[in-house]
Amino acid sequence: MALFKRRTVGKPGEWYYCLEHRKVEEGPQCRAADRLGPYTTRQEAEQAMETAHERNVEWETDPKWHDDPQKGKSGGADA
Repeated sequence: MALFKRRTVGKPGEWYYCLEHRKVEEGPQCRAADRLGPYTTRQEAEQAMETAHERNVEWETDPKWHDDPQKGKSGGADA
């Protein structure tokens, strides 16, 4: 007997974007590794790739996630 039962039917109002099929699905129809969500509206799921791109740009340009290239060059533990 499986420890976790695979949920094949989503809750009403759950929307996902399937990366494999490149389409919006109501409820978890594809495996978790191939989908983004859940989203509360179909429109949010339709914009999933744009949202992911915008977030990636924000994270890539956020200074708190990048090391200062000048740190450690003046001696200390890194030298």
